[in-house]
Amino acid sequence: MSRVKKGVNALKTRRNILKQVKGYRFRRSKTERAAYEAISHAGAYAFAHRRDKKGDFRRLWNVKINAALRQIDEKNSYSKFIGALKKAKINLDRKSLAHLAEFKPETFRQVVAKVK
Repeated sequence: MSRVKKGVNALKTRRNILKQVKGYRFRRSKTERAAYEAISHAGAYAFAHRRDKKGDFRRLWNVKINAALRQIDEKNSYSKFIGALKKAKINLDRKSLAHLAEFKPETFRQVVAKVK
C-alpha cells in the first residue's frame, strides 16, 4: 500500500475552519483545535436559540396584549381575553393582536369590544 500524505486536504480544512472563526477572540481564532470546538458550540447554540427566539417573541406579544388590555380597562386580563376570543371564534393570532395593540389601538379597541 502506498503512502498517502494528506497535506492538501488538511490545509484546506484548516483554512476553512479558521475562515469561519474570523473575529473570534484569542486562541479560538488562531488554533485549529480551539477554532473547531468554538464552531461546533456556536452551531449548537445557534440551533437551540432559533427555537428559543420563537418563545421569546410569544412572551413579548402576550405582554403587549396584556398592557393594551389594561389601558382599556383595569379589570381586563390577557387570559380572560384569549378565552373570550376563542369562544367568539375570532381567529387572530397573538402576533397580529400585539401589532394592533401597539400600532393601531383603535382597531384593537374594536376587537376587544367585539369579544365582550
